[in-house]
Amino acid sequence: MEYAEVLEAARKVIGPNCKACPVCNGLACGNIMPGPGSKAPGNGANDNYMAWRQIKLNMDAIVPNIPIDTTTELFGRTLGFPLLTAPIGSIQAQYNPTDDIRDFNEKCMAACETRGIMHCYGNGLKMGVWDAAIASGRAHSNTGIPVYNPDTNEAIMALMDMYADGPAPTAMCVVVDSAGLPHLRALNGKGGTKSVEELRQLKEHAGVPLIIKGIMTAKSALKAVEAGADAIIVSNHGGRVLAETPGTAEVLPEIVAAVKGQVKVLVDGGIRTGADVFKALAMGADACLICRPVLISYYGGGQEGIECYLDKICGELVDTMYMCGARSIAEITPDMVRLPR
Repeated sequence: MEYAEVLEAARKVIGPNCKACPVCNGLACGNIMPGPGSKAPGNGANDNYMAWRQIKLNMDAIVPNIPIDTTTELFGRTLGFPLLTAPIGSIQAQYNPTDDIRDFNEKCMAACETRGIMHCYGNGLKMGVWDAAIASGRAHSNTGIPVYNPDTNEAIMALMDMYADGPAPTAMCVVVDSAGLPHLRALNGKGGTKSVEELRQLKEHAGVPLIIKGIMTAKSALKAVEAGADAIIVSNHGGRVLAETPGTAEVLPEIVAAVKGQVKVLVDGGIRTGADVFKALAMGADACLICRPVLISYYGGGQEGIECYLDKICGELVDTMYMCGARSIAEITPDMVRLPR
């Protein structure tokens, strides 16, 4: 499939709110949809997208003409290229009432297996999603990373314990920024923000590398380091949880500088091309996550549609590396991008 075909097919089945735009930038859907939309008065999804547009590439073609190597290491695992597919909760509420997140997770993990990367998955508010997702991950080379919303620590640890009778995932992730979503703040009256001590308790219980998602300041990043996190995800939850926040690209450099390599730094929010992935890596990120376009690709072609999109991103990354003088991920350096003044 070509990506244009994926988009055309997706528009026929994706539901009334998403327009399956050629570029998913949050404009056509505005604030009508729980996913790409944002809290009033602005559109944080588009702010994220535009922040990456302000970063330019520095071309350098006076380098050896040798093959490009996109592989990288993360949590002791070799990735085909530095990307993870990001978690989505309830697609029934956001797209069609008959949609099944379990099928999306299955198709996504199968696609990630063929492309040598990993899929992060959550459950929204439905507990039955976990069993299916755990089975899918184990069936596809342990490609799944569970992502837990900020329920009570007791509830999160109970979910972590679901892996006790089989292979553990490569890592686990706790989201802190989703505490700003109204339905999660009302979760049993107990869901909400986390203290350093609460996160440290989850790290000790996990038994695998712990990722903390929802970091937007150097101060928060250092708190995550204090809690024992192995990695952080620079993320504002797609711009949906707090109006007037900066784009993730704007805060990434200061967060990278603050943690000084003590944790892996991942980033999401408005990343839409392989060139965007390159920019993030040049600014110090170890890998990126992409959410909505992956889901759109699922609607447009299931596993094949997702694979088509992943190939598009990887191909764009290869092309950008080729023209900016990097022949491996390790060779991508800050001088290969030009930041806004």
